[in-house]
Amino acid sequence: MNDKIYIKNMVCPRCVESVTGIFKELNIPVEEVRLGEVLVSNAIGKHDFIQLKSALETKGFEILEDKKTQLVEKVKTLVIDLVYQDASPHLKLSSYLTEHIPYDYSYISNSFTAHEGITIEKFVILQKTERVKELLTYHELTLSEIAYKLHYSSTAALSAQFKDNTGMTPTEFKRSADPGRKNIDHLIS
Repeated sequence: MNDKIYIKNMVCPRCVESVTGIFKELNIPVEEVRLGEVLVSNAIGKHDFIQLKSALETKGFEILEDKKTQLVEKVKTLVIDLVYQDASPHLKLSSYLTEHIPYDYSYISNSFTAHEGITIEKFVILQKTERVKELLTYHELTLSEIAYKLHYSSTAALSAQFKDNTGMTPTEFKRSADPGRKNIDHLIS
């Protein structure tokens, strides 16, 4: 029997590698490791589960046992993935989420807001703001190219949203000595 374990704070490919390593260290066979979840080959015994939980926590991860928390973490993982991939500008957030989560969007949205205290849309904006900060820090793309890449309607729209969320314009951010980037998995906690 295959069991799925949901893990909080898995937000990048290195997290997948780290979690995979933990399972290997503990000799717990896995079928697949993806952002936010691990499909294990067999049920995990209580002793192994306690060791796994402890090992994950030392690396900043957390096993999610509550269904609502699992749903919220799945939403976060999907939003982060959406912001960091080159998705179609015509892709609707609600369609994207319901394609990957077997609930209707209003349930997903209400659960997320109740759990996190902000809407999914605001969470997307926070993620996009951090992505803009990252891209500005690299100095590889112009502001116009960043706006296009992240599907803003214009450079002005990006700049206005950026200022609303950071208190500074993108230009001021680039000039600042301490840009103040945040971990994407800790934007709202």
